[in-house]
Amino acid sequence: MTDNTHYNNQFNNWLSNEKTAVNLLNYSGQLMYDKGIEIVLFRQNILDVGVTELMRLFSYAENVVKRKIDIQTATHLIKEISSIELPPSKLDIGLLTAEYLEDSSNNYTDFIKEKLKNIINSENNFSPRDIVLFGFGRIGRLAARELIRQAGKGQQMRLRAIVVRNISDEQIIKRANLLRNDSVHGAFNGVVDIDLKNRVLIINGQTINIIDGSNPSEIDYESYDIKNALLIDNTGAFTSKEALACHLKSKGINKVLLTAPGTEIPNIVYGINNKNLDIENLNIFSAASCTTNCIAPILKIIEDNYGINNGHLETVHSYTNDQNLLDNMHKKPRRGRSAAINMVITSTGAGKAVTKVIPSLEGKLTANAVRVPTANVSLAIMRLNINKSTSVEDLNNLVREEAINGSLVNQIDYQIDPDLVSTDIVGNPCCSVFDSKASIVTKDGKDIVIYVWYDNEFGYTKQVIRLAKQISKVRRLTYY
Repeated sequence: MTDNTHYNNQFNNWLSNEKTAVNLLNYSGQLMYDKGIEIVLFRQNILDVGVTELMRLFSYAENVVKRKIDIQTATHLIKEISSIELPPSKLDIGLLTAEYLEDSSNNYTDFIKEKLKNIINSENNFSPRDIVLFGFGRIGRLAARELIRQAGKGQQMRLRAIVVRNISDEQIIKRANLLRNDSVHGAFNGVVDIDLKNRVLIINGQTINIIDGSNPSEIDYESYDIKNALLIDNTGAFTSKEALACHLKSKGINKVLLTAPGTEIPNIVYGINNKNLDIENLNIFSAASCTTNCIAPILKIIEDNYGINNGHLETVHSYTNDQNLLDNMHKKPRRGRSAAINMVITSTGAGKAVTKVIPSLEGKLTANAVRVPTANVSLAIMRLNINKSTSVEDLNNLVREEAINGSLVNQIDYQIDPDLVSTDIVGNPCCSVFDSKASIVTKDGKDIVIYVWYDNEFGYTKQVIRLAKQISKVRRLTYY
């Protein structure tokens, strides 16, 4: 075969796969908007991706998941899924494709009906739950974007109101602009219209009330036709059970979720300690901190499989609005120094906070933090002394298995890129991005060093949304 023939064959094969990818994405969009069925590819959402990005995700599956899949088979299977009646659900087309090829089945119809029989026969009916965002800062705006993105037939949660203090026409315009544009996460992929007369934002066709929150306990949400709502408090102003209870005095609010560590309320890392959550009898919950959500999944794996004697956590954390842009007064040591040009040693409560999520770690971890001049993405470095000896290979394989086939597929992204850096993590939907190339194990196998990245804004927001769905009782059936 000549070089030119090889080139043409390779290129034509790529073009053929691109055409097939277009069909797959069309089916994915139709399933989401017509039936409320979300298609993912080994955890990765594909609704808003382009053809080339979809091809990259298939390559990721080959290299990381290490299971044979191909885009033609995946398209045949998603076409079959489109032809049957299913309730709102979340299906992994990557996993289904791998299982089909490993099963050597030739009948797409019988295969899909067998794999999805529990979903097909289920009566998973629920009404969408009203959501109120109290506060509209970094987490609030990302939560708004995600809630709006997920809307459609079979939607689980509907963003009905955004509450901020001292509302004016100028404030509404500025907050709409902050939603449209983001220096870290890029422009909002949608349309934001402003109705100043009625004090609403119309975002991708969804009408969202803008409400003054100066007196949170006196807001009548029912007057906006908001009922039985979950309020997500992302202000950071109320962190205790007593303070957060003010929201429950408002008409129309049924549950409250705090996007920060809370006192006297359950601190939950979704995927770790959410399974036995008493939703019926409790009304106020915390989604813990971004760092706790990052380290808890990895620590849980290590504790369960090796046992942890002791260890130290150091977070290399991007600066936040809590710090000063230039040197100025601050109530905490060092945080008053300029965040833009300094590395700043400071404290973190993650070492203690994680013991609320994994009680067996009580007294075993110390922790500290260094704030650095980056706008987003942080890194948790964990030095752990363990009971059972291991190796780098065994340690990495353990985490990889949990990330791909275990119960933490939504929490852990297993990375093999030897050139991975912080900007690569921006927008990653997982709260723990495990850097397998950086793992260190001593000769005796008892001391390990683990590096875990996290988008401390978006990765955390995704965890908040997952927990909000559980509290609201609107989780869809899944196959992944």
